[in-house]
Formats: sequence, C-alpha cells, structure tokens
Amino acid sequence: MRERGIAVSIILTIVTCGIYGIYWFICITNETEAESGDTSLSSGGVAFLLTILTCGIYGIYWAYKMGKLLMIAQEKHGLRSEDNSVVFLLLQLIGFGIINYALIQNGLNEIARTKSA
Repeated sequence: MRERGIAVSIILTIVTCGIYGIYWFICITNETEAESGDTSLSSGGVAFLLTILTCGIYGIYWAYKMGKLLMIAQEKHGLRSEDNSVVFLLLQLIGFGIINYALIQNGLNEIARTKSA
C-alpha cells in the first residue's frame, strides 16, 4: 500500500471523466479490506460492478461498510479512529461519493505513514 495524493486523485478523476475514479474506488476498497483483515465486502472490482448493476444501491451499502472497515483498520494500526459509516452513507446518498473516496484515502494514507515509520 502506498500513499496517494488526494488532490491529485480528485483532479485526475475530473480530467479523465471519472475513469481514474473507477480505479481509485477499486484500489481504496481492496486496500481497506486488506488493512482491516475483513473480507466480508466484495473486492473492489466486484463492488464496482455491483454498484453499476444495482443502479447505485450497492454503493450506498459500500459507503457504510467502508466506514466500518476503515475504523477497524485504523484501530489495528494504533491510530485514532472513529466510526464514520453514517457520514459516508449520507455523503453517498446526496451524491458526494468522491468526498468518501477522499476521506477513505486520507485514512489509508495515515496507515501507510504509520507502517513506513
């Protein structure tokens, strides 16, 4: 796992008309699962396909579950953690999923810095 620049990732998502966002979604899903040790959520690729096939409904579940998994991953690495699953759920419901990506990436970046120290 490596740190990703959040601003660069958002800009790349916009510039590539969302294509980088798909890659980012898959990466943060896989990395959060790996760091938390919980594989109850589908892999990033499957989660993306399920989100498309269910017209976004799976994406709502994904956002909630990612909040829980990120909290577990942060606790595992001795970082301050809080349960943001409801915040992620609400952001997803009102169409601000990219903010979820940024918040998840921020948590993963903290874990990466802890592992490299």
